[in-house]
Amino acid sequence: MDIASKELVTAGWILVITYSAVILFFVIRGALKIKNISDYAVGNIAFSPIAVGLALAASMTSAATFIINPGFIAYYGISGVISYAFVMPVAAMVSLVLLTKGFRKHGSSVKALTMAQWMGTRYKSKGYALFFAFLTLLLITFIVLICVGLTKVLSKTLNASELSVLIGLVVFIFGYMMFGGANSMVYTNTVQAVIMIVVAFILLGSGYEHFSNGIHGFLEKLSAIDPKLTQPTNETSFLFRDYFEIIFTQIVIGVAIVCQPHIITKSLLLKTDKDVNKYLTAGIITQMLFFIVVITGLYARIVFPDLTVNGVPLKLDGVVSAYVVREFPVYIGLIVVLGLISAGISTLEGLIQSVSTSITADIIKPLLGKYFPKDEKKNSSTTIVTNRIVIVAIGIISIFLSYDQLTNPNLSVGIFAQNGVYAYFSAAFVPILFGMFLKDTQKAAVITASLVAIVVHFSYFYGNLSVPFSIATGQNPGVSAAMAITASIISGGLVYFFTRRKADA
Repeated sequence: MDIASKELVTAGWILVITYSAVILFFVIRGALKIKNISDYAVGNIAFSPIAVGLALAASMTSAATFIINPGFIAYYGISGVISYAFVMPVAAMVSLVLLTKGFRKHGSSVKALTMAQWMGTRYKSKGYALFFAFLTLLLITFIVLICVGLTKVLSKTLNASELSVLIGLVVFIFGYMMFGGANSMVYTNTVQAVIMIVVAFILLGSGYEHFSNGIHGFLEKLSAIDPKLTQPTNETSFLFRDYFEIIFTQIVIGVAIVCQPHIITKSLLLKTDKDVNKYLTAGIITQMLFFIVVITGLYARIVFPDLTVNGVPLKLDGVVSAYVVREFPVYIGLIVVLGLISAGISTLEGLIQSVSTSITADIIKPLLGKYFPKDEKKNSSTTIVTNRIVIVAIGIISIFLSYDQLTNPNLSVGIFAQNGVYAYFSAAFVPILFGMFLKDTQKAAVITASLVAIVVHFSYFYGNLSVPFSIATGQNPGVSAAMAITASIISGGLVYFFTRRKADA
C-alpha cells in the first residue's frame, strides 16, 4: 500500500544518500584511530561529557520511543502515556544517577570493556562472566525491534518493499559498524541526538490544532473515538490494565532498564570522574524530552480513528510511519523521517557494538583463545577480524528474525523485544545493585539472583501466569520482568544474608 507522494519518494532517496554519506564520514574518522578491541569498545578519544550525554540519550531512547511505543498509545490511549511517558522515564532517570557513578568507579579501575567483564571481575568468577556473555545474545531481540521500526519508516517513505529496505539497512549499518566502534559512535550519536531534539519538538507540536478547545476539547475528541482512550487504565489492552501494570511494573522496569550494556557502559567513555555530572545532566534533560514524544500516538489516533488507511487495517508498528507520511508536507516530513532514522540507528549502533564486543571478548576468546596468536599485535588484529565476523553473523540472524516480525508479529515487535531485553536486565539488576552498594557480596548470592530472574521471567511470560493481586498476567513482558526482579531481589538477599552470617560466624 503506497501512501507517499512522488515528491516525498524522490526527496526521501536524496535524504537517505546524503545521510549515509555523513555517517560514513564520521565512521572513517573514528575508525582510523582504532588499533585494538579496547579502542573499539570504549574508544580512545577524549570526548566532551555533553557529547557523551547526548550519545547516551540517543542510544537509550531508540526506535522504540519514537516509532513503536506511540503505536501502543494510539491503540490504548492515556493509560499508555502515564506508563511510557512519565512513570517509567522518571524511575529510569533516578536509577541512572544512582547506578552510573558506582558502575563507572569499578569499570574504570578494572578496565572493563563489557558488562560481562564487569560481572566477572567484580565477583571474581570467569564462569559468571561467561554466563552473562551468553545472556547478551538476548539483546538481539532489541536489534530486531529497531530493524523493524526503521524498515517500516523507510519503506513507507520510499514506497519500497519491506524486505529490500530491511536488507539494505542491515548491510549498510552493520557494515560500517564493523569498522567504526565507540570512536565514531559518539560522533554519530551526538549528531543524531541533535536531529532527534528538533524532531521531538516537531512531533509534539504537530497536534496543536487538536487543542483549539483546550485539553478538555482534546480529550473529548479521543473519548468520542473510544471512551477507553481517556481512562487512566484500559482493561482491553494487555499492557495497561490496572495500576499494577501502569505504575508498579513500570517503576521496577525503569529502575532496572539502565542495566543494559549500551546504556550503563556509556559512562566508561568519560575520561575523568568530574565529567560525570555534566554527562548525566545533558543526558537526562534530553531523554525526558524524547520520552514524551509517545504522545504523538494520541494525535495519530485522531487522524486514523478506526486505525485504518484507505480501508486497510493499520498495524501497531506502522502507526507513526503512516502519520508522518499523511500529516506533514514533504520537507517537514523529511526532517521527521531523518529524526526517526536517527532514533533507530543511534541505539542500533550501540547494540551492535556492545553485543559483538561481548561475543568476541567474553565468549570466543575465553573458549577459543588458545587458537589466537601469542604475539600481542597479531592477537589484537585477529580479535578485531573476529569481531567483524561476529557482526556479519548478527546481521544475518537479524534479517531473518526481523522479516518474521514484519510478516507475523505478535501484535507488535515491541513485545518480542521486551521479552528478550527484560529477561537480560532482570538477571543483571541484582548483581549490579549488590556490586555497587554491598562490598562483601558472595558470588553465590548474585548467581542465585540471576538464575531465579531468568526462570521466573520466562515462566511468567510463556506460562502466561497471573499476578495474585492484579488482573495482570505474564502476557505483558513488563509484568514477567517485574515479578522476576522482585523474586531475584528476595532470593539474592536471602542468600546474601545467610552467607554473610556464616562468614561472620
